[in-house]
Amino acid sequence: MEGPDTGAGAWFETRAVREVFRGRSTVRLETVHTPDGDEVEREIVMHDDAVAIVAVTDDGQVLLLKQYRQALRRYLLEIPAGSLDIDGELPEDAARRELAEEIHQGARELQHLVTFHNSAGWTDEKTHVYLGRGLFPATPPDDFVAKAEEADMEVVPMAVEDAVAAARDGEFTDAKTVVGLLLAARHLGV
Repeated sequence: MEGPDTGAGAWFETRAVREVFRGRSTVRLETVHTPDGDEVEREIVMHDDAVAIVAVTDDGQVLLLKQYRQALRRYLLEIPAGSLDIDGELPEDAARRELAEEIHQGARELQHLVTFHNSAGWTDEKTHVYLGRGLFPATPPDDFVAKAEEADMEVVPMAVEDAVAAARDGEFTDAKTVVGLLLAARHLGV
């Protein structure tokens, strides 16, 4: 459910679309006719969807990643995550791949918690969030090579109760981490 009036924008008409950048993301400049008769331009970032996993050990630890984020010029604690950047890959399969690549774990159980739009005002990207339990050691795919930020990540175990409290108290600022931890809490009895 996406809320009331989820139609295709009966009052807004896209009059022109121009691609202004193509890289890891694609940026389009769109000219839109509004209900009040104006025309406005909107920059839209097209990006692969993503997955994120609240990975919980049998002894009640959530496995977080300390990862550098250039946009913020600092490290953040985050749940494991990554892009759906393999053609035809299903979100659950991407979640399993990301667990192996980032924290060298598999999960016997992956429970879908939510799919949310990351920032609907400027991008089409959405994230599929899972709760992963029954963790076991796993190796990344043979063709995976950690580079750049991924080569510098550190796995940081934290008691589930402490991680959920940190999310509730605003100590985590990464959206997928906050969303994932708060939604996982009810399934974990926290």
